[in-house]
Amino acid sequence: MRRNGPQGPERGRAVSGPGRLRGVVAMDGPSGTGKSTVSRRLAIAGEAAYLDTGAMYRAATLAVLRAGLDEQSPAEDITAVAVAAELESITDPAAPRILLDGEDVEAEIRGGPVTMLVSAVSAQPTVRAVLVERQRKLIAEALGTVGGIVVEGRDIGSVVAPDAELKVYLTASEEVRAARRGAQDRKAGRAGDHETTLADVRRRDRLDSTRATSPLHAAPDALILDTDDLSVDAVLDELLRLVTERGLVS
Repeated sequence: MRRNGPQGPERGRAVSGPGRLRGVVAMDGPSGTGKSTVSRRLAIAGEAAYLDTGAMYRAATLAVLRAGLDEQSPAEDITAVAVAAELESITDPAAPRILLDGEDVEAEIRGGPVTMLVSAVSAQPTVRAVLVERQRKLIAEALGTVGGIVVEGRDIGSVVAPDAELKVYLTASEEVRAARRGAQDRKAGRAGDHETTLADVRRRDRLDSTRATSPLHAAPDALILDTDDLSVDAVLDELLRLVTERGLVS
């Protein structure tokens, strides 16, 4: 695995950075809350690294699928393939990527087959233990080089980086999140209807929040931010305010 520092701006509203971000910002929440977009933009504004831990679980899931396994396969077989997968995370927020065996699979891991299986793969205790250790190494590397990192996922503030200087848990209603997911799919050329997407959102929520290992939940000291009625720019403005208020910028 390797990390790269930020190299360029992301399209969208120009953001005047508050200064260089230092420390760890943990961004948690279910899918469709806008975590990826605002996390990347915060990292760009703060000249920090960015890590999408969900992409790591998705890439490991793709390895499981390529091995011919599915949800009905023995858990030990799924785990063996997932933990053996050669993953490389590029933590440049302007162009984040995940490589599987040296191949850029960023687009493929967002497809339907991976989405349907990723909760089952990520629920395996050994898979989570191995990937959490890799995530912590990437965080340590970022802190030692660029000085700060924005990490997004479902257990960052509670498990991966419990000592993060700022923990934010994004929420939104199921309907809103399904609409956002559908818009993302259409933009990426993936077919789907609202009811199917809504059902998948509910399925992912149920699986992620009830798994035995590192279930989805807000850390006790996380700030809860409901994004139902907030634009991406509004959420970003609030995050910029928080990192400045916490003294996390140089």
